[in-house]
Amino acid sequence: MTLGVTDLVRATTFYEGLGWHRKVIAAEGVAFFQLNGIGLSLYPRADLAADAGVALQTAPSQGLTLAYNTRNRDEVDTVLSQAEALGGRVTCPARESVWGGYHGHFADPDGFLWEVAWNPGFALAADGGLSLPQ
Repeated sequence: MTLGVTDLVRATTFYEGLGWHRKVIAAEGVAFFQLNGIGLSLYPRADLAADAGVALQTAPSQGLTLAYNTRNRDEVDTVLSQAEALGGRVTCPARESVWGGYHGHFADPDGFLWEVAWNPGFALAADGGLSLPQ
């Protein structure tokens, strides 16, 4: 998964501040993070648009929300506070959900929307991997 960011250093600092560990440090002009079974890359938005052959947009689509699943209810509030302290914007404070969990939303410094959720029916493995029930 690649996010087109406007300021690579700022975006990298933001995600490192959430406790994520950067990988492939030697790569220039891009930042990589291992997120369990997927990789997240941060890449300058203008370069991403040029690579894809599309017009540069000024904001990410609101048709996508990324998910950050937590181990417990309290961690939702912690992550939202961390995101805000790092320059993100809480778009919806944490609250009880209709599906029995607890969640809130933030936008990262580039405007990408993240839902931070604790779902008592979704188990997280020791390495943070999400296991969806049948």
